[in-house]
Amino acid sequence: MTTTPRAGQAEAILNVLPLPVLVIGTDGRITDANVAAETFFQTSRSVLRRNLVKELMPFGSPVLSLVDEVRRTGGSYNEYRLDLGSPRIGGERVVDVFVAPAGDGQDVLVMLQEKTIAEKIDRQLTHRGAARSISALGSMLAHEIKNPLSGIRGAAQLLETAVSDEDRVLTQLICDEADRIVTLVDRFEDFADGRPLHREAVNIHGILEHVKRLATSGFARHVRFLENYDPSLPPVFGNRDQLIQVFLNLAKNAAEAIGEDALDGEIEFTTAYRPGVRMAVPGSGTRVALPLEICVRDNGPGIPTDLVRHLFEPFVTTKQSGTGLGLALVAKIVGDHGGVVEPDSLPRRTTFRVLMPMHIARDGRASDNEG
Repeated sequence: MTTTPRAGQAEAILNVLPLPVLVIGTDGRITDANVAAETFFQTSRSVLRRNLVKELMPFGSPVLSLVDEVRRTGGSYNEYRLDLGSPRIGGERVVDVFVAPAGDGQDVLVMLQEKTIAEKIDRQLTHRGAARSISALGSMLAHEIKNPLSGIRGAAQLLETAVSDEDRVLTQLICDEADRIVTLVDRFEDFADGRPLHREAVNIHGILEHVKRLATSGFARHVRFLENYDPSLPPVFGNRDQLIQVFLNLAKNAAEAIGEDALDGEIEFTTAYRPGVRMAVPGSGTRVALPLEICVRDNGPGIPTDLVRHLFEPFVTTKQSGTGLGLALVAKIVGDHGGVVEPDSLPRRTTFRVLMPMHIARDGRASDNEG
């Protein structure tokens, strides 16, 4: 079919839009789609055109009834926070939907606006604020608690030499509890480290392999590890030691979620290049691209829905013996790197997704991946 100049201009405008757009014909078949729709549904325009819209949507999706309503009334409709997630395009995909007549015919235009990225950015600001609060608390605790505890522990050790065996149990209890509180305060001090962050080009695959070796020789002996890496991934612009701490905490969290009694426990590390995500740097107007995606996925029971949004806040934990500081520290370190970390939880498929900036060489080009 010959494309007129006006039609060609309309197609160009459609493809510039960052939002997925579908045009639905009278028989329910997709007659057109833009580039953003190809990305969202993870398939080409030509394949989309061979599908009925109901084949792309979850069973019984309200989108289908909205399309019918537009045809019936000729009006436009919005629907908010619909989940279009499916095995084809992945887990939770929450979108706002705009449906309207397309031109003079019976075709219907469907436009989607994914909420995930905007909500991630809002949550990152909350996580960073919580981390700053913990930083101040860590400094105060270190000064106000550790010194008196040292005196209490010393006094208990002196008493231990002068009491009966029966009472010595109590002095040992005082020492043990003092040591436990010091360990907890030391974890708070991790948040209060205000030294400038030294960053360089870091091969994230080397980090993940190091974390796997540590995990399989200790807390994750009972778990099988899978790797699905993009071998051409550029290096991360980060601090090696702190990134090890991030992914070691995430792997430990995954192993504990699976539990020691599970016979089929799996943790999967994946990496991918995902262009298009940009974040504002706190304190400046600069926006940094976060194209490097690193995921830690487990097949544990999942995270309770009411806790997902609060996982990175201090003292929030799903474990009876947990302090709720491990994931808060992860959020702080990733935030210090200018990155984003978010959980996606389904039964037997919980994913922690970390988006990070890549290293840019002095000539302005992306660095080659280096060991």
